[in-house]
Amino acid sequence: MQQEVSLADLQKGRTGMVSTINGGAQFRLKLEGLSIRPGTKITKVSSLFSKGPVVLSTGVTEVAIGYTMALKIMVNDFTDGK
Repeated sequence: MQQEVSLADLQKGRTGMVSTINGGAQFRLKLEGLSIRPGTKITKVSSLFSKGPVVLSTGVTEVAIGYTMALKIMVNDFTDGK
Protein backbone atom coordinates (compact mmCIF):
# COMPACT_ATOMS: atom_id res chain seq x y z
CA MET A 1 0.00 0.00 0.00
CA GLN A 2 1.28 3.45 -0.88
CA GLN A 3 1.78 5.96 1.88
CA GLU A 4 2.09 9.72 1.34
CA VAL A 5 4.94 11.30 3.31
CA SER A 6 7.09 14.38 2.97
CA LEU A 7 10.40 13.94 1.21
CA ALA A 8 12.09 14.87 4.50
CA ASP A 9 10.35 11.92 6.21
CA LEU A 10 11.02 9.42 3.42
CA GLN A 11 13.60 6.90 4.58
CA LYS A 12 17.04 6.78 2.97
CA GLY A 13 17.11 4.47 -0.04
CA ARG A 14 13.34 4.54 -0.54
CA THR A 15 11.70 5.47 -3.83
CA GLY A 16 8.54 7.45 -4.31
CA MET A 17 6.62 9.59 -6.77
CA VAL A 18 6.04 13.28 -6.15
CA SER A 19 2.34 13.80 -5.55
CA THR A 20 2.05 17.37 -4.25
CA ILE A 21 4.27 20.41 -3.85
CA ASN A 22 3.09 22.70 -1.05
CA GLY A 23 4.45 26.08 -2.02
CA GLY A 24 4.00 29.12 -4.17
CA ALA A 25 4.73 29.68 -7.83
CA GLN A 26 8.37 30.68 -7.32
CA PHE A 27 9.04 27.59 -5.20
CA ARG A 28 7.46 25.35 -7.84
CA LEU A 29 9.52 27.01 -10.59
CA LYS A 30 12.71 26.47 -8.62
CA LEU A 31 11.91 22.78 -8.20
CA GLU A 32 10.91 22.53 -11.87
CA GLY A 33 14.44 23.68 -12.73
CA LEU A 34 15.74 20.75 -10.66
CA SER A 35 13.41 18.31 -12.49
CA ILE A 36 11.20 17.89 -9.41
CA ARG A 37 7.50 18.08 -10.26
CA PRO A 38 4.35 16.05 -9.57
CA GLY A 39 4.69 12.66 -11.22
CA THR A 40 8.49 12.55 -10.93
CA LYS A 41 9.95 9.32 -9.56
CA ILE A 42 12.62 10.10 -6.96
CA THR A 43 14.88 8.15 -4.63
CA LYS A 44 16.16 9.62 -1.37
CA VAL A 45 19.92 9.12 -1.35
CA SER A 46 20.78 10.65 2.02
CA SER A 47 20.08 13.34 4.57
CA LEU A 48 21.83 14.67 7.62
CA PHE A 49 20.66 13.92 11.14
CA SER A 50 19.93 17.48 12.24
CA LYS A 51 17.75 18.88 9.49
CA GLY A 52 20.54 19.35 6.96
CA PRO A 53 20.34 19.02 3.20
CA VAL A 54 18.45 16.14 1.60
CA VAL A 55 20.10 14.45 -1.39
CA LEU A 56 17.81 12.79 -3.92
CA SER A 57 18.09 11.33 -7.37
CA THR A 58 15.72 11.90 -10.25
CA GLY A 59 16.71 9.55 -13.03
CA VAL A 60 20.43 10.02 -13.63
CA THR A 61 20.69 13.33 -11.74
CA GLU A 62 21.41 13.81 -8.04
CA VAL A 63 20.45 17.08 -6.34
CA ALA A 64 20.60 18.41 -2.81
CA ILE A 65 17.80 20.55 -1.39
CA GLY A 66 17.22 22.11 2.00
CA TYR A 67 15.33 20.31 4.74
CA THR A 68 12.53 22.93 4.75
CA MET A 69 12.09 22.48 1.01
CA ALA A 70 11.93 18.71 1.46
CA LEU A 71 9.15 19.13 4.03
CA LYS A 72 6.98 20.80 1.37
CA ILE A 73 7.37 18.00 -1.20
CA MET A 74 4.90 15.16 -0.66
CA VAL A 75 5.68 11.77 -2.18
CA ASN A 76 3.87 8.45 -2.45
CA ASP A 77 6.30 5.93 -0.96
CA PHE A 78 5.99 2.84 -3.13
CA THR A 79 9.27 1.02 -2.61
CA ASP A 80 7.50 -2.06 -1.19
CA GLY A 81 4.45 -1.94 -3.45
CA LYS A 82 6.37 -1.07 -6.65
